[in-house]
Amino acid sequence: MKVNTFFKKSTILTCLLGMGYAASAQTPEKPVTLDSIDIVRDYRPILADAVKIRRSPDMSNKREYMPKLNYGNVPDKKLDINTGLKELKIMETPFSQIFDLKSNYAKFGIGNFNTILGEAYFAVEDYEDIRFGGYAKHLSQKGNLEDQKFSRQEVGIFGRRILPMFTLNGLVGYNGFGTRFYGIPLADDETPLNPTREAQRFNDIFLSAELTSNYDPNNADALSYSLKADGYIYKDKYDAGENSIALAGYLNKRVNSFNVGANLAVDLNSIKGVNTPDGSLNNSIANINPYIKFKGDNYNITLGANIVSEFGDSSRFNIFPEAEIDFALVPEYFYIFGGVKGGVEKGSFRSFTKLNPYLGPNLNIQNTVDRMNIYGGIKGNAGATFGYKVKAFYRKVEGLPLFVNNQTTPFNFGLIYDGDGDDAVKHVGLEGEINVRLSALVNLGGRLNIDNYTMVVEDEAWHMPKMRLAANARFNISEKLFIDAEALFHGNSFAKEYRFATQNGQPDATFQKTTVPSFFDLSAGAEYKATKQLGIFVKANNILNTEYQQYLYYPKLGFNILGGINFSF
Repeated sequence: MKVNTFFKKSTILTCLLGMGYAASAQTPEKPVTLDSIDIVRDYRPILADAVKIRRSPDMSNKREYMPKLNYGNVPDKKLDINTGLKELKIMETPFSQIFDLKSNYAKFGIGNFNTILGEAYFAVEDYEDIRFGGYAKHLSQKGNLEDQKFSRQEVGIFGRRILPMFTLNGLVGYNGFGTRFYGIPLADDETPLNPTREAQRFNDIFLSAELTSNYDPNNADALSYSLKADGYIYKDKYDAGENSIALAGYLNKRVNSFNVGANLAVDLNSIKGVNTPDGSLNNSIANINPYIKFKGDNYNITLGANIVSEFGDSSRFNIFPEAEIDFALVPEYFYIFGGVKGGVEKGSFRSFTKLNPYLGPNLNIQNTVDRMNIYGGIKGNAGATFGYKVKAFYRKVEGLPLFVNNQTTPFNFGLIYDGDGDDAVKHVGLEGEINVRLSALVNLGGRLNIDNYTMVVEDEAWHMPKMRLAANARFNISEKLFIDAEALFHGNSFAKEYRFATQNGQPDATFQKTTVPSFFDLSAGAEYKATKQLGIFVKANNILNTEYQQYLYYPKLGFNILGGINFSF
């Protein structure tokens, strides 16, 4: 131990002496003293603080090229696991332009017969769960006959709100229609029997609101429901008018393979200016329609009843059966269907004057009872290019309404009814529909009605043709040019015409059955989109310039053409 200690001390002393010798061999800049020591360290670079960017970035988009977004140009990038993992390059999606898909438009046109058309429509569709908008329209014409004038206005505001559980829809608006009693019946000596040709105008203020449950794809057995309210105030230029408030709704619950539900409705209706002792009529209706539906893969069966109560100035209670079957012989291509039903249709001043605006004062208005309606037919599709439906039916009707010329003022029409109780009018008919899509450019459609009435009291079903045919076609010539065509054919009908004596201008007590000739009306129109916003349109009616009339003494306009511009925004 001592030897090791001695060697350690000797070694340390030798090193110190060597260091001192080396130090004395250098020439220091200043004397080194025992109380002054300079310590030298390695160089350590120190970076200065970073300078902040003191300007805001330019957020404006200066790209001039704005192509349409097309995900079909994005290639499929696959990971090659045979050569090992590698970084996938991200393809930048081209900057896309936001396209305006709104259907807002304004239209203006003029034509012969002093035709003036103005129309506008707008809707806010920027939100998935809210949609609202409005529309306005004006159309006026003046024919060649004296006081052959027509004027129509439509204004409305609508809205829709989709909530998690249900959807709300609403509409409030005004419809106006003006014309004159321009029909001129003649006496035996060709004396006109309508010298004044009074004006007539109908004003219709209406509203509609509906609450409907939303379908839940995760719960097909959930209760579905709907509640709807409708109302209107309808008046003519004179003393006649009608007020109505109707509430309707339904409930439906699916249980396994069948549905149980009911339709309910109450229509409170009052009419004034009619042929009653006090000039007013209350003909309200309430009905309930309980049902059960069985649904299978290839069939649907509905069994139920329609319970109807008429109340107001008179009351009546009826129960009608309701049953229907729909069976697929070849699913999606060929179905057979049939059923039986019945019900009550409200006699409405508003509905009658929309069909024939030349009704006179003090009308006789009553409800129509469909005692029995048995029907059956076939329907189906052939893919998305061909669809058809053919239905035959047999009805027994009590109180079938008919338009007849008044005996004292033949330029006015009145209402009479045929069929009462067990002595009902028998109505046999055939209906057919067809829709054909020949290509993306051509679409065709048509509807055929054939009717035959076995009357009880009256000789004919006055002013009701036995055959009606309507057809339409649309040709999409290009993305900018569209052509539409319509054809309408009405077969012969009959009118109840009274003759007026030459001497005193009084009508004869008897009438004669007058034929209202059949007619064919061909119309066509075209629209060309000159730009994305601007379009040009033209519409021609009664191209064959046929002189025809739907109601006795009231001929329609001849060939008329309308053209103008359509601006979308």
